[in-house]
Amino acid sequence: MVSIKHAQTQYPVADLIRKRWSARAFSPQALSQLEISTILEAANWAPSAMNEQPWRYIVALKQNEEGYQQLLSYLNPGNAAWAKDAAALVFSYAKTTYARNQQPNINALHDTGMANQNLLLQAISMNIYSHVMEGFDKRKISRDFNLADDEQAVVMIALGHLGEAAQLDEPFRSREATPRSRKELGTFVKEL
Repeated sequence: MVSIKHAQTQYPVADLIRKRWSARAFSPQALSQLEISTILEAANWAPSAMNEQPWRYIVALKQNEEGYQQLLSYLNPGNAAWAKDAAALVFSYAKTTYARNQQPNINALHDTGMANQNLLLQAISMNIYSHVMEGFDKRKISRDFNLADDEQAVVMIALGHLGEAAQLDEPFRSREATPRSRKELGTFVKEL
């Protein structure tokens, strides 16, 4: 089943990129502290404007039941239905002002996105799958974690080893078994 999720690209992109996809079926296998620290270390080495490194993370491994349930509680019901089986949940947020002068960092969300992509690619290099989610209560999580006025919720990320599509209810089971597709380059690239 996983082979249908490997991207069928027009051009020879790196296998790591072809292999990464948004899984929903996670196995009960736990992540170790070394694994999660390695994944977060990769995020830390993303490029950032003025080396500001605006990304921030709150992480809960499933072994920490209280923290895990807290992060899970912010997810929309559709995401929580399958994300409950992930080995870790990660809340990603960004500091939107520069530390040196408190001026707006218009690159903060972009740079946090780059850090998140490093996180995803490091994870898949370790055969740890991920799913990035926008569907969560940003207002409540921001309030509960006392995010400052210049800190913005970005995404939640589920991480874990791959499970079986059969463990999912519909419509998620079908989505897990559907091949991936992308737009043709000509629809979003203009060459001069």
